[in-house]
Amino acid sequence: MKWTRRDVLKGLGGLPILGSIWWAGTANALVKSKDRSEILEQLKIQPSLPSALPGIDGPPIRLGIIGFGIRGEQLCRALGFATQDWLNEMKLEEELNGNTQLQEFLDQEKLNIQINAVCDVFDVRADHVIASFSTPENTVKRFNTHQEMIQSGEVDAVIIATPDHWHAPMAIEALNNNVHVYVEKPMTHTIEETYQLREAAKSSNALLMVGHQHRQTLSFKTANDIVKKGVLGHISIIQTFTNRNDDNGAWNYDIHEKANEQTIDWDLFLGSAPKIPFNKNHFFRWRKWWAYGSGLSGDLLTHDYDRLNCVLGMGIPNSITASGGVYTHNDGRNVPDVLQVNMEFPSFSTGSSQQKGKEKGMTFTYSATLGNGFNRPTILMGHDATMELGNNLTVWPDGGSTKYAAMIEAGKMKPDVPIYHYNPGANMPDAVSSATSQYFADKGLMWTYIDGVRVNSTFLHLREWLSCIRNGGNLSCGIQEGFEEAITAHMTGLAYKLGRRIEWDDEQQKIIPVEGINFDEVLLSSV
Repeated sequence: MKWTRRDVLKGLGGLPILGSIWWAGTANALVKSKDRSEILEQLKIQPSLPSALPGIDGPPIRLGIIGFGIRGEQLCRALGFATQDWLNEMKLEEELNGNTQLQEFLDQEKLNIQINAVCDVFDVRADHVIASFSTPENTVKRFNTHQEMIQSGEVDAVIIATPDHWHAPMAIEALNNNVHVYVEKPMTHTIEETYQLREAAKSSNALLMVGHQHRQTLSFKTANDIVKKGVLGHISIIQTFTNRNDDNGAWNYDIHEKANEQTIDWDLFLGSAPKIPFNKNHFFRWRKWWAYGSGLSGDLLTHDYDRLNCVLGMGIPNSITASGGVYTHNDGRNVPDVLQVNMEFPSFSTGSSQQKGKEKGMTFTYSATLGNGFNRPTILMGHDATMELGNNLTVWPDGGSTKYAAMIEAGKMKPDVPIYHYNPGANMPDAVSSATSQYFADKGLMWTYIDGVRVNSTFLHLREWLSCIRNGGNLSCGIQEGFEEAITAHMTGLAYKLGRRIEWDDEQQKIIPVEGINFDEVLLSSV
């Protein structure tokens, strides 16, 4: 029987995994069947499926979209709302390149929602939402400010896909009015905002979800099982990377031909940022400046940090050091395009529960460049095995392993032959439209695979949020996970800007102060 995406999603959590799973020696005839069975028995790894979720029944959930730029439009598609321009583009891509995204969108489960409000400072984008998503029964209404939308009583929930410096103010306003929030990463722009938002979330009857959709990716769920079962042994170092080398990857987005002072509310865009004359470069490429964005630390490191935090549950590091600079794109930006980060977790234990109380610690490294696209995989290095993690995962035994020493000695395991490989998307076409799209796909940030069917990870993340709004339940990336992400990103930004180690006091739940330095002033500075 061949399953469609809709069939899969209707029965989410109740289907077997097909994909491609093989054990040591399956790719060669040197390891006998009984040896593979022995390895299987030792590892006890099972591929994971997303948990089944209750349906989103009852009256439609009324959504407001705040920010309809690149990510805002992607989020709307994940909700089932695509512009005609995108549909036409994907139809052409399908005909010319075999791209399957259009069919995947059409097969996607319909969610019980209604987009009935938009707020965007660029008239063209707001008008595009109204023209694209209005129906004879429901005309999308434009609000001039997020406060007007949230306080109107016309939305149950909002999606915030704005520049970073607006994330927290908008989320706090919504939560204070018991309006549910889906906010893109990083959760906040300053340290003070992070605590304010956490308090607002705890005090509200509404739910806050942070947009780390990779928490829905099956390979990460399986990796969590692998780590819990002690397959890797003590993990001493994790290596993560950003490798991008195109205009989109370097945040040099297209500037719209209709952008001018009459079509953009410049003062509203600036908000708390320094007042400067109208600048289209800043408006469309805001990620290149600390005043509106969070640089590599907030925009891309947060992906890698949270990907591993959902696998390991490591929390906030004890300390962070960072270095880098603007080495490739000398175009006026003040955020670095190269960043090297070390995070220290000296008391964190990885491996089986028997290791509790025997913590050995771990270093998490992040290396980023926007000047080279060579693929460097995420690697978790343990005493007994190493795992390469992305949309699929592979585990190699270590030659010096204690756990597998007898098997290695007997030739049943070989350090250069994987003992486990999981590819849930085996034989699936993975057509992507750009180098940056490929980067996100390789990291498991675009889609996951269920029973051999490719599914949009953002759709699954939004579906979880909407289901919890209607039915209750626990969010996979709520305020606690968002707090850990935001604090870690801010510590990294501080370490880079100050050129010194930044430390975290876990008992006091605060960054250890540095005499004479206001951390938030440093984060917002242009240096």
